[in-house]
Amino acid sequence: MINRSLVRALLTSAVLAGTGLLMAGCNTDDISLANNAKANQPVPPKLIADMAAKDMDLQSPILVRLFKQEAELEIWKQDRSGRFALLKTYPICRWSGDLGPKVREGDRQAPEGFYSISPAQMNPQSAYYLSFNTGYPNAFDKALGRTGSQLMVHGDCSSRGCYAMTDEQMAEIYSLGRESFFGGQKSFQLQAYPFKMTPANMAKHRNNPNMPFWKMIKEGNDHFEVTRQEPKVDFCEKKYVFDAAKPPNATRELVFDASAKCPAYVIPQEVADAVREKQATDLAETARLIAKGTPVARTNTGIDGGMHRVFAARVPEGNTGLSEPGDGSLSLMARAPGTIPSHVNPPKAPAESRTPSENLLTGAPEQPKLVAAPAPASAPTRVANAAPAAQDDGFFSNLARKVGLGSAADATASTPPSKPKAPEAKRNEPPRPEAAAPKTTAPKPDAKPDAKHAAASRPPAKPSVSDTPAPAAKDSQVSGSAPIVSSNSFDSRFGAVK
Repeated sequence: MINRSLVRALLTSAVLAGTGLLMAGCNTDDISLANNAKANQPVPPKLIADMAAKDMDLQSPILVRLFKQEAELEIWKQDRSGRFALLKTYPICRWSGDLGPKVREGDRQAPEGFYSISPAQMNPQSAYYLSFNTGYPNAFDKALGRTGSQLMVHGDCSSRGCYAMTDEQMAEIYSLGRESFFGGQKSFQLQAYPFKMTPANMAKHRNNPNMPFWKMIKEGNDHFEVTRQEPKVDFCEKKYVFDAAKPPNATRELVFDASAKCPAYVIPQEVADAVREKQATDLAETARLIAKGTPVARTNTGIDGGMHRVFAARVPEGNTGLSEPGDGSLSLMARAPGTIPSHVNPPKAPAESRTPSENLLTGAPEQPKLVAAPAPASAPTRVANAAPAAQDDGFFSNLARKVGLGSAADATASTPPSKPKAPEAKRNEPPRPEAAAPKTTAPKPDAKPDAKHAAASRPPAKPSVSDTPAPAAKDSQVSGSAPIVSSNSFDSRFGAVK
């Protein structure tokens, strides 16, 4: 007789894989998915206690917010009053690219904007421990001709256009999403921002060419902050529209098309008034800070995203890259929240903080130094590439195509000479890490790893970061895993970028 835990596991498979309710006659692949230890880890007791203290139910809806500059991921959860409240903030282990939206396939940018995460986008068989697909590109992105695929929030602390957490963090985040689906939430909203949309940040980045886009998504941020409700998102005339409603006496439902003219709509008066008041206050404060002389953020060259300093402080040659201090409480953590893989490749410092010799080697223009102790000129420059993975026509392959998986290969490293023989040639090279000659062939954008093989090569479920201290990794093998000689194993995947 099937016990209660197996029944729940079967239901988990149905909800998260989007394959329908599994029955007794399912094949072995289905049973393996239903019994996936990683995807079925319970929400940690400490987090459940935090929910109780904040008057939240375990299965109430969630909302996720991401901030690149602060390298933080926030989980908001609906309390019994019906409003969303902050449940927990997670430091992001690695994100890639620059501040600004993703524009095209291969630009290494982590996306920015508003996205909807359904159960079908949750991937229990991820090659990066666990993951969910952000849903990029959304209708707005497509209307602008933007391209990209397989943009995830996942574990393994490696990124090439994704937001990467530690495996332990990802287990918690995944479990919270899973429980919200069990509670009836059809999808949860992901809000991805370049930074917290404060007057100070808007003043600092006032000359950034992405500012018109940032002001547009800030409106959605303002709707959420004044209502503490998930803003309704629509697209028309190649722009975002938030909390649109039918005009009085309208008889037809609103129809939005991201590339077409906006239909006649209204924003509920109470919401519109609150948002207008907040925006006026923010604009006045931004103007005051500019008049006071707030310096303009410099344009970076040769950058590769960021890493929260709680992680950067614990890895060799660690650097936060473009990330800056956010929630001060996170930086005071006694230990890193989860296992940091030894293959992790921290971002390089922005060009303006490197020495003249480092800028010469990377091809970046010389900038005044902003830090007292820059890294030595002989510091190695790491590069990484990914190898395409095999595909399979079985159950997991169909799941992989449905959700979207990335592939990976070993990270390689090269050390620049202390005295470059031809500085002029170096200056002409592209500043990004992939400029170095790769040792392996880069994958095709849509390549998907064999899901069965990925599942077999992953380590067993890790303890929650909330409950058990995570030991530091001694090599490229994640704690608790068994060595496996496989083209898609942890040891063979690239560690620097995704």
